[in-house]
Amino acid sequence: MIKKVLVANRGEIALRVIRACREMGIKSVAVYSTADADALHVKFADQAVCIGPPPGRQSYLNIPSIISAAEVTGADAVHPGYGFLAEDAEFAEVCLKCHLTWIGPPPEAMRLMGDKIRARAAMTAAGVPILPGTGTITTEDELETHAERIGLPVILKAAAGGGGRGMKIIFDRKRLVNDWKTGSSEALAAFGNPDMYMERYCERPRHIEIQVAADKHGNYAHLGERECSIQRRHQKVIEEAPSVALPEATRAELFKAAVAAISAIGYHNVGTLEFLLDQHGRFYFMEMNTRLQVEHPVTELVTGVDIVREQLRIAMGEQLSFTAPIKPRGHAIEMRINAEDPESFAPWPGKITALHLPGGFGVRLDTHIYEGYRIPPNYDSLIAKIIVHDDTRERALARAQRCLDELVIEGIRTNIPFLRRILAHPEFSAGDFDTGFVARMLAERAAGAAPATPG
Repeated sequence: MIKKVLVANRGEIALRVIRACREMGIKSVAVYSTADADALHVKFADQAVCIGPPPGRQSYLNIPSIISAAEVTGADAVHPGYGFLAEDAEFAEVCLKCHLTWIGPPPEAMRLMGDKIRARAAMTAAGVPILPGTGTITTEDELETHAERIGLPVILKAAAGGGGRGMKIIFDRKRLVNDWKTGSSEALAAFGNPDMYMERYCERPRHIEIQVAADKHGNYAHLGERECSIQRRHQKVIEEAPSVALPEATRAELFKAAVAAISAIGYHNVGTLEFLLDQHGRFYFMEMNTRLQVEHPVTELVTGVDIVREQLRIAMGEQLSFTAPIKPRGHAIEMRINAEDPESFAPWPGKITALHLPGGFGVRLDTHIYEGYRIPPNYDSLIAKIIVHDDTRERALARAQRCLDELVIEGIRTNIPFLRRILAHPEFSAGDFDTGFVARMLAERAAGAAPATPG
């Protein structure tokens, strides 16, 4: 039985976990940097401990300080949220060695799926489709040989990476060696590991992810899919559930593959398997996120399952609260609100001088901001998530547009105008898009051909 959870994170996700703990009668401990002394997660937790100055390495990524905070407050469990240390197998192992319940998957599963090359091998063994690719590329000769075998275009990826860092898409063979070396340097700087591998590049794919969950009793299940193709530079902007692109037969195959994958690696707790869906309806495993996702609320709204509560229950040794597939109810859309310039996308920290949040039927707000709150320059620019739900996608879109019209955040710049342009675009409204949609939309706008945005 968990009695007190230390939340090793900040912002809206820390607040989300604290709320779930409160509803379950579990005490919570917030950790914070000096930049976050006035943050809501600090105010609403049962206890709070300052763990260092603003830089992440000295606070939210400082494992000794976090473990010390757990010890001095008597916490018996740790929830990592997303980002920071959420997919750090070493941190999970340290928590377990310190007799703290780790609210997440086994460290060995995190390590396996965090290594993209080993993950590809594991998925192949489990019968999950993957794109033609390679292991670690060590020489220029290997690079050339594999490119010839796979055929251009290809994509080079960091073995230890994610989020597009180190990634290089190659259409011209003359760029192979230079892009490989550049990507390797970027991977070393970002992840401390220069290893790169190659895959066939899938042009104009959809990005589909499957929410999975498993307990410690051998029960493996899924909670349906999410459509995550609306991205800017490999960072998600809008997510929705379910996807309008999946025929029922393909959907069933995806679910079967996702459950087979977590069963094969002995996974427990929640996680997400990400797939590419090509223009011919074929899907391929891309990666697994061994943590809670930013976009988990859209799944919660269409299934009625509290995913954070499920994490806590699984960590306490309870069985899944569901086993049979849950048919999605209606349609949900999540919009990420970022503190950034809507044209250049540069981060825009500062003080919020006025704030009005949308509400009404079918509207959920996950945020840590308030009027007078000062957004620090040290962390991710995400400041809120608006999640809407209705019985059809068309109605959910209308609700999303209404929410953006109601939302007022003054004192800083935000990406609200950018989100309005996406919602107003005819291709998005029709559900006819892929991962290159945002780049094309921005190119249209730069050329003066973008559809007018209402208002």
